[in-house]
Amino acid sequence: MTKDEVQVVLDKIRPALQADGGDVELVDVEEGVVKVRLQGACRGCPMSQLTLASGVERVLKEHLPAVERVEAV
Repeated sequence: MTKDEVQVVLDKIRPALQADGGDVELVDVEEGVVKVRLQGACRGCPMSQLTLASGVERVLKEHLPAVERVEAV
């Protein structure tokens, strides 16, 4: 799994996040762990961990089975 592959999937998720005033930035990919930085409204939102787990991580795992987890950095 490459950063480019992860970025393609994140680009599919991005419009939904941007619709709520947020965004996601890919920081790194290491051995099945995708590290992202939530931005905009997502950054301080109390629901950000839920967005990360049930939104971003779920979609990444659907498209890229090598993803083990997603971490916010």
